[in-house]
Amino acid sequence: MFFLNTRNGKLLLVFFVGFFLWHVPHSETVDPQAWHLFAVFVATVLGLILAPYPLGAIALSGVTVAVAFKLLTLKDALSGFSSSSIWIIACAFFISRSFIKTGFGRRIGYLFINKLGHNSLGLAYGLVFTDLMFAPAMPSTTARCGGILAPLFRSISEAYESTPEKGTERRIGAYLIQCIFQCNAITCAMFITSMAGNPMAVDFASETGIKITWMEWAIAAIVPGLIMLLIIPLLLYKFYPPELKRTPEMKKVAAQKLHEMGKMSRDEWIVLLVFIGLVFLWALGSVLNIDATLVAFVGVVVLLLANTLSWDDVLSEKEAWHTVVWFAVLITLAGQLNKLGFISWFGTAIGGYVNGMSWYSVIGILLLVYYYSHYMMASAIAHVSAMYSIFLSVAISAGAPPLLSALIFGMFSNLYMATTHYSGGPAPILFGCGYISITKWWKIGFLMSLVVILLWILLCYIWWNMCGLL
Repeated sequence: MFFLNTRNGKLLLVFFVGFFLWHVPHSETVDPQAWHLFAVFVATVLGLILAPYPLGAIALSGVTVAVAFKLLTLKDALSGFSSSSIWIIACAFFISRSFIKTGFGRRIGYLFINKLGHNSLGLAYGLVFTDLMFAPAMPSTTARCGGILAPLFRSISEAYESTPEKGTERRIGAYLIQCIFQCNAITCAMFITSMAGNPMAVDFASETGIKITWMEWAIAAIVPGLIMLLIIPLLLYKFYPPELKRTPEMKKVAAQKLHEMGKMSRDEWIVLLVFIGLVFLWALGSVLNIDATLVAFVGVVVLLLANTLSWDDVLSEKEAWHTVVWFAVLITLAGQLNKLGFISWFGTAIGGYVNGMSWYSVIGILLLVYYYSHYMMASAIAHVSAMYSIFLSVAISAGAPPLLSALIFGMFSNLYMATTHYSGGPAPILFGCGYISITKWWKIGFLMSLVVILLWILLCYIWWNMCGLL
């Protein structure tokens, strides 16, 4: 087991899995080229999960092997870089940097705290609504939590001397940090552009002929999402309550912070106007016939021309360029597997095991497996790349409505991030603050999952019937 924790051990496991799948006997109905490409795809995804090297290096290795063994042409291998989904995410990363650089993110957070911070529940809602405010145009959950929410949370906790060093975690800090963690998964599920894996899910769905617009996703998720954001802090307040209930001083602290920041700067006004413009055009893109990626590029260009964002800022946004590389490779491999008929064959084969069951039952079983299998994952995006297309195919084969299936699995690709201390980018940032033990973190994550899964499905069922999605 220790050997698998080393870089060489992880590489050996990736190689062994790929080699085994390459040579294992397979159905005669499957094109050998498709099966061999599947072996490369699985090995690549496993490499992304284990991460013996940076994700970009693993992804490039996978596509290089595919080209070297003539499973892909070089032209096909590079086609993923032309995907609009990749570039909308890259642009959103650049835009999100401007929120942090100009201080606009902190200002919004202090405004919410100033209005809602009279008690600990109000402070929780202030932090949650800050996250929601930036979710539509900030796909890096790591940037949202690390650059905006975590500093706000620390200033609140330290103001009330609730720190791990003093043994006063439960005073207010532990409660607030779980509210941020649990609700961040909800805000990620509410918009295509609120988590980097969502455009990937949309792209995978499009490979099966299912088109999802920004507005369709937002309409489907907005009501369930808002209700969940109201419920979760209340549930935690009852079952994992802070010792400190009243916090009238926090409104004064927030007001002081806003006073120190002064009036909104020119750059903050530009960021605000760009943000409003982006959300407006993304929401009405299908009506105005404006491509969502073009809108994102316009936002970046405006920030650059206004000198609110510098070209050095764009070049130094490593996470964005990092995402472009491995995202393009995964889209290429998954798209080619679909063209070769492997995804539909695999879905039909698995569908045989649930033959005779209603599609409601099939969807329910698949969602539970999809959600709880994330305990074995350290990346939401790797999870999407490994399982989304296959589970979507199985659901459709069982008779489930295609658009409904694509949306519900896309949303669950975010919900499962509220589980472990390694479930996604925000998890290690928040857990690393030291306010909650691993045992307690896992316990809360599991108990909340029972509520979130049930309520999300129920709310979606009611809301989607009302708006005609069912």
